[in-house]
Amino acid sequence: MQPNEVKALLESRIDGCEFHIQGEGCNFQVIAVGEAFEGLSPVKRQQLVYAALSDEIASGALHAISIKTFTPTQWQTASENAQ
Repeated sequence: MQPNEVKALLESRIDGCEFHIQGEGCNFQVIAVGEAFEGLSPVKRQQLVYAALSDEIASGALHAISIKTFTPTQWQTASENAQ
């Protein structure tokens, strides 16, 4: 799979989120930013993203996935700190 394919899958399955994908083959790093994560624990946030990709993980199309999730406010703070 390609990063743009992973992004398209996530965008079609999780509403209102912005996704930044890096990687190739079956190994990807996912950064997800959206209101959907507001009020969720870190584990629940990751479960939401994993659930959206469960078919691809089960088939082996995706193997190793690293996930970081942020609310828009958290993302803005993280982006400011990275500069």
